[in-house]
Amino acid sequence: MAERDNGFGTFVLGFLIGGITGAVVSLLYAPQTGEQTRAVIKEKAIELRDKTSDSLEDTYRKAEDAATDAVEKAQDLIRLAEKKANEVASQGQTVLEETVSKVKPKKATPPAAEE
Repeated sequence: MAERDNGFGTFVLGFLIGGITGAVVSLLYAPQTGEQTRAVIKEKAIELRDKTSDSLEDTYRKAEDAATDAVEKAQDLIRLAEKKANEVASQGQTVLEETVSKVKPKKATPPAAEE
C-alpha cells in the first residue's frame, strides 16, 4: 500500500511540474505585452493554487477514509480473534474436565474378609 501512495504522490508532483512548465513555456512564446503576460501568469498561478488546494483536500479525505476503514477492519479482526480464543478456551475446558473425570481413581471396593 505504501508503494501505491508513493506512486500517487509522484504522479501529483509530476502533474504539477508539467503543468507549471507548460504554462511558462506557452507564456514565453505567446505574442503579448509584458503586462498582459504578467496578468496571465498571475491568473494561471491562482488557478494552479486552487487546483492544488482541491487535490490536497481530496487526498486528505481519501487518506482519512482509508484510515477509518483500516481501523474498522482491525477492530473486526480483534473481535474475531477474541471470539475464536473464547471458543478454544471453552473447548479446552471441556477436554480438561473430560480428561480429569477419566483419570480420577475410582473408589476401590474393600477386599473380602478372609475366614
